[in-house]
Amino acid sequence: MFEDVESFYAMCKKQLIYMARYPINFITSFAIVFIIILMVILATTLFIGKEETNYSFNAIAIYGMILFMFLSDTLWTIGYNIRWEQVQGTLEALYLTPASKFASLISRVTISIVWTGLNCIAAVIFVYYVFGALPFKNLIFSTIVLILTLSGTFGFGFCFAAFTLYLKESANLAANVLQFVFMILCAMFFPFSVLPDSVLKISKLIPLSYGVDLFRSSLMGYPEGFPELLPVNQEFLIILLFGIITPALGYLLYRKAEKKVRTDGSLGMY
Repeated sequence: MFEDVESFYAMCKKQLIYMARYPINFITSFAIVFIIILMVILATTLFIGKEETNYSFNAIAIYGMILFMFLSDTLWTIGYNIRWEQVQGTLEALYLTPASKFASLISRVTISIVWTGLNCIAAVIFVYYVFGALPFKNLIFSTIVLILTLSGTFGFGFCFAAFTLYLKESANLAANVLQFVFMILCAMFFPFSVLPDSVLKISKLIPLSYGVDLFRSSLMGYPEGFPELLPVNQEFLIILLFGIITPALGYLLYRKAEKKVRTDGSLGMY
């Protein structure tokens, strides 16, 4: 047990050192948050008019963006980084050591939560002072919803990490496509009501959609028409199952994929 904790600490330290060695990427990942905010809010102002742009729409976009940021980090930090370690030549070396492979995955999650969480706090403060106040209601319940949604999202990241071991170079394209698809289908920057009926039916099949809907609806104090997909208790049940089942399933899939590539000798293949 102590060895696993020590491995986890060492791997977190490695991730931080790696980030510090690429200061441009470090700064860009922080600055891009404010660029996205400006693009979303200013574009909305241009299309629907400043007089119609209110704090409720800003809340829909910003709170959805928070989950989008975590989803994006999940695909790249947890999923595609497995591929990057193959390119660096360190993945195979890691598996030749007795270090905990579970600690390796969890260390990626930990750094992602901390760094993305800081970005989200900075984004909310930025919007508050530049564009006006945002609604902050039902904070305890909203936090629980966020934790369960992130748990399911990181489980999806484990699934993608397993997929990456098979995809190899194509993982880059897959991450970009998935990021865009979930952004649209889960209505992360706009209400679900603007989606065509055919697209909305697909959205309702994705558990993450209910996390997005309930998270921002609860923070907004359940204005009329929110949540948009299902009643609160039904959405919470879906999110609860998503947050419990997906991480376990994702880790099992990753271990299965890991065993397969180790057996056929392709773990370290570029």
